[in-house]
Amino acid sequence: MYKINHDRDACVSCGICASICPDYWTMSEDGKATLEDNGSELEELGCMQDAVDACPVQCITIIEK
Repeated sequence: MYKINHDRDACVSCGICASICPDYWTMSEDGKATLEDNGSELEELGCMQDAVDACPVQCITIIEK
């Protein structure tokens, strides 16, 4: 099981996470990425690992539970 943390304050609104992993990420009206409820805890990382790797400010972290 993996827990996903997102430091929304550090988000620079690039949208890479939402374009790579749209099942778990959306762009909010304020321009920042939002982690959907179904993405906060995952059995498998799938595209979430790609989103973490692509984030230019590394504001998404994965914690293995």
